[in-house]
Amino acid sequence: MIRKISFLLGISLLFIPTQARSQNQPEVFANTKHDVSPALRDMPQIQASSAAKHVKPLRLTHVPPAFAPQPDPALQSSTGAFVSTTPGQNFQGVGVGLGSFSDCCAPPDTNGAPGATQYVQWVNLSFAVFDKATGNVTYGPAAGNSLWAGFGGSCETSNDGDPIAQYDKAAGRWVLAQPVFSSPFMYCFAVSTSSDATGTYNRYAFSMPNFPDYPKLAVWPDGYYASFNMFSGNSFVGARACAFDRSAMLAGAAATMVCFQQSSSVPSLLPSDLDGATAPPTGSPNFYLDFGSNSLNLFRFHVDFSNTSNSTFTGPITIPVAAFTEACGGGACVPQPSTRQNLDSLGDRLMYRLAYRNNSGTESLLANHSIFVSGNKHSQVVGVRWYEIRSPNGSPAIFQQGTFSPDTNSRWMGSIAMDNAGDIAVGYSVSSSSLFPSIRFTGRVPSDPLGTLQGENTILNGAGSQLSNLNRWGDYSSMSIDPVDDCTFWYTNEYLMNNGTFNWSTRIASFTFPSCSTRKR
Repeated sequence: MIRKISFLLGISLLFIPTQARSQNQPEVFANTKHDVSPALRDMPQIQASSAAKHVKPLRLTHVPPAFAPQPDPALQSSTGAFVSTTPGQNFQGVGVGLGSFSDCCAPPDTNGAPGATQYVQWVNLSFAVFDKATGNVTYGPAAGNSLWAGFGGSCETSNDGDPIAQYDKAAGRWVLAQPVFSSPFMYCFAVSTSSDATGTYNRYAFSMPNFPDYPKLAVWPDGYYASFNMFSGNSFVGARACAFDRSAMLAGAAATMVCFQQSSSVPSLLPSDLDGATAPPTGSPNFYLDFGSNSLNLFRFHVDFSNTSNSTFTGPITIPVAAFTEACGGGACVPQPSTRQNLDSLGDRLMYRLAYRNNSGTESLLANHSIFVSGNKHSQVVGVRWYEIRSPNGSPAIFQQGTFSPDTNSRWMGSIAMDNAGDIAVGYSVSSSSLFPSIRFTGRVPSDPLGTLQGENTILNGAGSQLSNLNRWGDYSSMSIDPVDDCTFWYTNEYLMNNGTFNWSTRIASFTFPSCSTRKR
């Protein structure tokens, strides 16, 4: 997340008390502007600023809880053999080491998605298009607002970060978005007109009433769904759930946004993102999730773009889970070698994505977050807590859960997904006082005991620590599924080649489970 609001630095957050859990009436907005772009390959490639910026964000959405660790009944402290997967690609992403690229900002907010033949990765403050087969760059890296060159307004002139790169698998289209963090606040949307990420885009600007922090974007059959942490000045207002008219945006027509503003007691919602070729049942709402005290909170968003007053946002349904303690109280406590600088855990929220899959009528949601395993308030061993929720549109319940922490290294900044055979993969960062921050993943097959993951594999070992006065890490990573075979996992995250600040690199890697290649697709 990149911020340009310097007057908010050092100001303690205020939290607005409220009794209401959500607003019952939808807010409806037409796009403020839309057009069709020239082909991206023919547009100027704007270069992002290379001036190093460390701006403390409006990030915490609730007062950090007192440090009171509790036993974790879901802890998995040992594993078997390394997870059996077949490696695919493993190439350099945007960051130090990709040509002459120079980082400007921290954290990179690393995310990306595979399409038919390309992989699009977007970090702060640049994106690039890669050839999936070779890992070669075919466009960029270019500043995020290159997408809106000639569009006019703040979508063209601002490049504030917090980006998301998605692929609409059913339509074969790219969906790229980033917010504007200066007034008038906006959410800038670009939906490709083909499966070629370097082609033309239907471009949109939607007005936001407040500072739209930490947006997360998901694809669903009846809309594109997003969540935001909204701030008014230096006060957290609450999460905001919005649906965008997918059909109109695929056609390049004027589009509507329908939103429900939550109270300040509802932070950091994640919308469900569809994986696989099987859609949810007709009329299914989109699912939003956050966590509470030893629980998950499930909301259901039904949108009706024909009669927007029929749209509803209901919940929460409280789903009990194994006891946990937020990693680092939501702050920074992850150790690194050769420095006292600890890294940010983002333990106060669920991590991107909330992956949905309908496997022959069995509906699953996959989620993860970072939790305390051992240690003290200031230096902790952090693990990845993960969940599979079933029957989200019926009586949602935990089918399986676990905390992956097989040794004294910390694991955090996770992302999770499932292939069409039911294999699950989890990618994450790993670090300790003797291990430079690195990129690893683990996984499981359906025959494994519930709640367990196999031994981890390494995507790349880091070779440096992030040094003094820079604790930001992440703020998210991305595990996604290839739309061509519905088997190949693609993961992207950050690491450092050398000790330093504002010198991060990123990696993009793919792998498959052998069991998926033998299944009908």
